[in-house]
Amino acid sequence: MKGMTGRVATAELAGMGALVTGATSGIGREAARALAGLGAEVVLSGRDEVRGKQAVEDIRALGGRAHFVAADLRDEASARSLAHSATGLLGQVDVLVNNAGIYPFGPTTETSEPDFEAVYGVNVKAPYFLVAELAPAMAGRGRGSIVNVTTMVAEYGHAGYALYGSSKAAVVLLTKSWAAEFGPRGVRVNAVSPGPTRTEGTASMGDDLDALARTLPAGRPGTPEEIVEAITFLASPRSSFIHGATLHVDGGRWAV
Repeated sequence: MKGMTGRVATAELAGMGALVTGATSGIGREAARALAGLGAEVVLSGRDEVRGKQAVEDIRALGGRAHFVAADLRDEASARSLAHSATGLLGQVDVLVNNAGIYPFGPTTETSEPDFEAVYGVNVKAPYFLVAELAPAMAGRGRGSIVNVTTMVAEYGHAGYALYGSSKAAVVLLTKSWAAEFGPRGVRVNAVSPGPTRTEGTASMGDDLDALARTLPAGRPGTPEEIVEAITFLASPRSSFIHGATLHVDGGRWAV
């Protein structure tokens, strides 16, 4: 039997429910497809209902089980509402992938307060309250996996990335804090830190993305599939002894 990515499916996540935010394109869409290929029933969330429903249909066409929930994640209410909807569809959420994010770049002096609130709402508030809503039930069952998607610019300074990088730096610290809080009750919390990755969301960067990638040991941008290999690993029992870690899938940027 072939999985969603064409490999032999192991069904290691059979019987589990997974929620992936920001799943209508790029890394999130590929993560949802890969988790379904491992046997999970998946809820995809995002703002674009047309793309979301198409992503669900693509998964179902490959034999997977998937649902779409439109969600404009920006605050506690929207996060808790999504958590309730996903739980209602799946019965329980065993895997949470906090992938949704927005990343405007630019000088600090040109950042407006509405921009600041929007970035921290989606990138920090939404994952914070999704975890607050879903992790206690995981802990009550004695198992669960949370994977937060961060970025390489969360851990070093780069002009123009103060707002985005700082929001994701908060997620790196939250990953460690949640590992300490929920790990003793069976919930593993980890993060994946991508480097330059060619997706719909980074298409506007054009040649700048390739120029940035050429500074890496890998010498090229990554693909969503390569990032998702790390996400599915951390979501699965294969990473059972990994807690509070950030896995750098960045073409070597963290090393050099």
